[in-house]
Amino acid sequence: MNFTDIFVKRPVLATVVNLLILLVGLRSIGLLEVRQYPETQNTVVSVTTSYPGAGSQLVKGFITTPLQQAIAEAEGIDFLTSTSTQGVSKIEAHMKLNYDASTAVANIQAKVASQRNILPADAEDPVIDSTTGDATALMYIAFDSENMSRPQITDYIQRVVKPQLQALEGVGKAQVFGQEFAMRVWLDPQRMAALGVSADQVAAALRANNYLSGAGGVKGKYVREDLLVTTDVADPEGFRNLVVREDDGILVRLRDVARVELGGENYESTAWRDGMTASFIGIEPAPGANPLNVAARVTELIPKIQANVPLGLNVIIPYDASRYISDAIDEVYRTLGEALLIVLGVIYLSLGSLRAAMVPAVAVPLSLIGAAFIMFLLGYSLNLLTLLSMVLAIGLVVDDAIIVVENVHRHIEQGMGRFEAAIQGARELAMPIIAMTTTLLAVYAPIGFMGGLVGTLFTEFAFTLAAAVIISGVVALTLSPMLASKFLKPGSDEGRFEKLVERFFHWLSNSYRRVLSSSLKTVPITLLFALAVLVSIYFLFISSKNELAPTEDQGILFFMATAPRTATLDYHIAYASQMNEIFDQYPEKSDSFYILGMESNTIFGGFKMKSYTERERSQMELQPQLQGAVSQVAGLNTVLFPMSSLPGSGGGLPVQFVITSDQEYDQLVEIGDQLIGRAMQTGQFMFLSKSVEFDRPITTIHVDRERAADLGITMADIGRNLANLLSGGEVNRFSMAGRSYKVIPQLERNFRLDTGMLNDYRISTTSGELIPLSSVVRLEQDVEPAKRSQHQQLNALTVEGVMQPGVSIGEALGSLQNIANEIFPKGFSYDYTGDSRQFIQEGSALMTTFVLALIVIYLVLAAQYESWRDPLIILISVPMSLAGAMAFISLGFASLNIYTQVGLITLIGVVAKNGILIVEFANKLQLHEGLNKHDAVVEAASIRLRPILMTSASLVVAMIPLLTAAGPGAISRFSIGLTIATGLGIGTLFTLFVQPAFYMLLAEDKSVERRSASNMLADEV
Repeated sequence: MNFTDIFVKRPVLATVVNLLILLVGLRSIGLLEVRQYPETQNTVVSVTTSYPGAGSQLVKGFITTPLQQAIAEAEGIDFLTSTSTQGVSKIEAHMKLNYDASTAVANIQAKVASQRNILPADAEDPVIDSTTGDATALMYIAFDSENMSRPQITDYIQRVVKPQLQALEGVGKAQVFGQEFAMRVWLDPQRMAALGVSADQVAAALRANNYLSGAGGVKGKYVREDLLVTTDVADPEGFRNLVVREDDGILVRLRDVARVELGGENYESTAWRDGMTASFIGIEPAPGANPLNVAARVTELIPKIQANVPLGLNVIIPYDASRYISDAIDEVYRTLGEALLIVLGVIYLSLGSLRAAMVPAVAVPLSLIGAAFIMFLLGYSLNLLTLLSMVLAIGLVVDDAIIVVENVHRHIEQGMGRFEAAIQGARELAMPIIAMTTTLLAVYAPIGFMGGLVGTLFTEFAFTLAAAVIISGVVALTLSPMLASKFLKPGSDEGRFEKLVERFFHWLSNSYRRVLSSSLKTVPITLLFALAVLVSIYFLFISSKNELAPTEDQGILFFMATAPRTATLDYHIAYASQMNEIFDQYPEKSDSFYILGMESNTIFGGFKMKSYTERERSQMELQPQLQGAVSQVAGLNTVLFPMSSLPGSGGGLPVQFVITSDQEYDQLVEIGDQLIGRAMQTGQFMFLSKSVEFDRPITTIHVDRERAADLGITMADIGRNLANLLSGGEVNRFSMAGRSYKVIPQLERNFRLDTGMLNDYRISTTSGELIPLSSVVRLEQDVEPAKRSQHQQLNALTVEGVMQPGVSIGEALGSLQNIANEIFPKGFSYDYTGDSRQFIQEGSALMTTFVLALIVIYLVLAAQYESWRDPLIILISVPMSLAGAMAFISLGFASLNIYTQVGLITLIGVVAKNGILIVEFANKLQLHEGLNKHDAVVEAASIRLRPILMTSASLVVAMIPLLTAAGPGAISRFSIGLTIATGLGIGTLFTLFVQPAFYMLLAEDKSVERRSASNMLADEV
């Protein structure tokens, strides 16, 4: 007795088993988290060190280099980058994927601490920070007001709003982008000279008279009392009254030589929302936190924050990535429902009976729901990829139920009763169903052992699909035969439509039998045709556009605008206003934000669009139009670029090609210019620029050391005085309402308009006399790199850019690589960051897995059939189906990306399932009925024609919602839908004609084996 007999004979047992699957599946769905992608940890640890007033060469040599050398010894680092600019060193350690963020920070913190004693004394302590996830925050909350200054807004956010946000569960960081309060001491060099006050004296007076004292307390025998000494200054008036100099009873106070105000810490940058000055908070989820839940909690809190803000302060969320995630997931849910209805409709049309269609109608949702239990056990989430795997699973899990129903129905047609037909039909299909299930599992198993981003993302996709297939196999062997024995009707009870369907398939089977018999008379021609198709795959592959993931319409375009290196904040404001006016002309605009002076000559921002349903044009249609419009702003070199479609790229422009060398920056810039010139001639790039330019004017102050020594002036005196006059560095801090703020002395702006004014600055000699700086220095003009960047501790320059529409990142990087190999001299090499690095590291990962999947499935089939030949026959249709899919990809309907590659892997299992049905049945006909190979394969293919067509049609039509998808995530769904629909459609055709030809060529003659077994039995008798 076959084990399937138990469930046909005991319908209550079969029902109970499947009800348990339903119950645990439904409970698991309620417990699964909802995310955009499977959880990944992409950690970047940044070490920022300020050295106010220091040049980039000094910063690089004395801060960046020693810190970088120490940090490089830490474990888990993928690559290091650093930037040394005027007064600031920034080192970024990009950790390997899924490396523990806490461990990374702890390791790097220890390495930095080991170098603190060798950093310059005037340098501030390194600030270590970490970001896990995307470079762009999950949400940005904007605060703007017409009656509050930006420092006032920022201070309110820091005191009131930020603590509330950081207290929310799942919020890892609430980062404020604003302008902090500072006590600004605006020095007047003319008044200072008239009153005999040097900048060094002002700084010393601030340090000595704004002193935070911890005096302790007094303690008697029974009473203790703490002391509070007012040695510090807490308001502008107190600072104005500080005594700077005393001469014969005459007091010179700070107000006599400076204007003191409670102002902003930084006047070199600002931020806008829709053209209005604003401060922002960026919300970053904690590692492992669900971004949708975090965004929901923040959104729920915003009305409470708004209700308590000062009058006139507006609170708005201009950017919320969770809205796109939610919309994309809703679209996949809709696609899932549509695919399910379409597949069930096709099953009904193929069977012609509503009662017969009930069997797969029950099996499909049961398999999907049951798969949720396995997802829960594995710790997976409901995300775009696992939900997409469910859509594909609809077409796969329906196969088993269809095959069972069709086989039981065939036996009923031959005159058996429903019960006997169910028993016999299930017995015949037990092994094929197990073989097909294990085949699909074997296809996806290699993905589970992949590393990197693609492995992390698609492991959940593959194993979710495998889980649905496992459950469908269980349902097909337990519930489907039992339901077929109850629902199917005898042939005499068939309705008109069912008889019509039966006649159609009977005619189709006979027609196919005749055509197949004719084709098998010319097997060599069929084999040559198959060989030609096989060879074509290579040419189709190399002619296809290659990218990691297609660009999705996420409703936002970022922009980066570069101004001349000498541009001021006023310059940025003037030209950013023109950009804002251009953006306002587009009805698709929802919001915009700008960070002006993000670097000394850069404006960064975003053009946020209305939701997909509220606009007529897509992001891809708007990008070239907006690019053309903002290019008309003459004072800026502006490029727009989309947000990365996959997590962990680090953000920035799509093309990030890093030139590295131990040579100086002038040679790097020269090579970079050559590379950009050649690359732009290819016509593949809309925009290319260098991250480093020799365009920063620098004035070197040469000190006459002998003259300075004669006057008793040390180098330290000159350095301190210039720093206190010009650098804008803090001297100390003051307290206001329980928080500390910087005290910053600096010349009024109208006294530092150009380098010629340096000659009139005064410095004190040992006699106390103030002399002009020109007495001991000479000025020399020069140009230096705007910044000194490094990659993996080598000097580096990054060529950044955006491709022309229709050009893939694979083509773009290929062109840059070819040009670099031609023009780079010895000692120069290249590397990648951002999206480009993702593509290089991950682009071919799935193709390697594809080959491994073919090997694994071959070995699994060989073990099942105890044959090296049968697996070859079964799999011969796989390359044929790949050619069908690749033909449409090479024609430009889609690119070769991770979604189409997963589709190609899926085709291996799907097409193999059809081959198993024919080969399995043909072998049985040879063994049990004594047919020769020709008659056996013709009979098997004819009998299995209907289930093959039904299962293939079911999966193809399940792809229709993917092919017609619109809205968030539509392009990725289209890519995988196109691959499977075209590959399976063409692959099925090859299965029906090419596979029988290869069966004739490669299959063993089972009739010989049967005669040998008969002779052995006769001898024994």
